[in-house]
Amino acid sequence: MTIQEAIKERHSVRSFKKEPIAPETAAQLESYIEGINKESGMNFQLIRNDPECFDTFLAHYGKFSNADNYIAVAGPKNLPGLDERGGYYGEKIVLFAQTIGLNTCWVGGTYGRGKCKATVSPKEKIVCVIAIGYGESGGKQHNSKPLEKICSVPEEKMPDWFKTGVEAALQAPTALNQQKFTISLDGGKPVIKAGMGVMTKIDLGIVKCNFEEASGRQIK
Repeated sequence: MTIQEAIKERHSVRSFKKEPIAPETAAQLESYIEGINKESGMNFQLIRNDPECFDTFLAHYGKFSNADNYIAVAGPKNLPGLDERGGYYGEKIVLFAQTIGLNTCWVGGTYGRGKCKATVSPKEKIVCVIAIGYGESGGKQHNSKPLEKICSVPEEKMPDWFKTGVEAALQAPTALNQQKFTISLDGGKPVIKAGMGVMTKIDLGIVKCNFEEASGRQIK
């Protein structure tokens, strides 16, 4: 599976099989995360076999089950654009995970922050976590806003690469499926901006990642 295929196939999953991540798969994921940390300056961490982080009222209310594995999205508090960076590089990890047979779900508030087993220094913070494992299903495609609601460029005037990127952006997971972002072209270069709302900076990073991976173009 390519990353572009992973964008289309990946959907949020909250119910996982009671099955440990296979050692060879975990090793692949750990190696990828190590590379991402070096590139991004972040401190992503894979936590396995920990049933406590999602053993909370809100997690059960959010219908999480067997979420015993997760990735902590963490980094230095003074890192510029920490939330957006966490979303961007976290989505890279999410898409890679999809290519090696794992399912995921971005989680902002419905986990036990005090129960997260990630190791962080006083100068670091945990932005959010990503539940990961073998899903009971592959998840369902979320409803998306009409293209014209998030993009100022008429569809008939979109370059093919841009339309591909916009479609991938609409497939990106966002908090509460709010899709509070806008996409435009400025001098032939793509521009994506975040709106106001819960976790919109994290969402912005996720959306930018999807757009760039699908279109092959960098955001201005």
